[in-house]
Amino acid sequence: MPCLEMLIELFRQNGRKITPQRRLILEVLTQHSEHPTAEEIYQQVVITMPDVSRATVYNTLRELMTLGGVTEAFESGEGGVRYETNPGNHHHLFCTRCYKLVDIHHDFAEVALSPGELAGYQIVGHQVTFYGLCPDCQEREKDEVLSSEM
Repeated sequence: MPCLEMLIELFRQNGRKITPQRRLILEVLTQHSEHPTAEEIYQQVVITMPDVSRATVYNTLRELMTLGGVTEAFESGEGGVRYETNPGNHHHLFCTRCYKLVDIHHDFAEVALSPGELAGYQIVGHQVTFYGLCPDCQEREKDEVLSSEM
């Protein structure tokens, strides 16, 4: 995962200024290991800089995507688009309750499509996502079942 300094340098190499707002957005992004949404980044940023707008967060993320410093990792429906700074080939575990998205590094070499299934596509990459409940949500679910039985 790129560090804060690498993302700042990426902006500078491409003629973009590093404002205090951008710096804080990049800091929040690089501190997350679980693929934050723009809203999650915004909520963290306004704690320190209450005057930062959502538009600033979205614009910074869009610029960073254009520069190749971040990718849209996953569209989680209700949770929104999740962003990541890990450009390497990897896969994910996704919690269907809290929308946590975690990287897994496993070679799924056996994943292949037949020529008929390819439908003329030229494959440039693939990603496997496992859906389930994370340990925290499993525990919450147990607690909810126990409280409903009382």
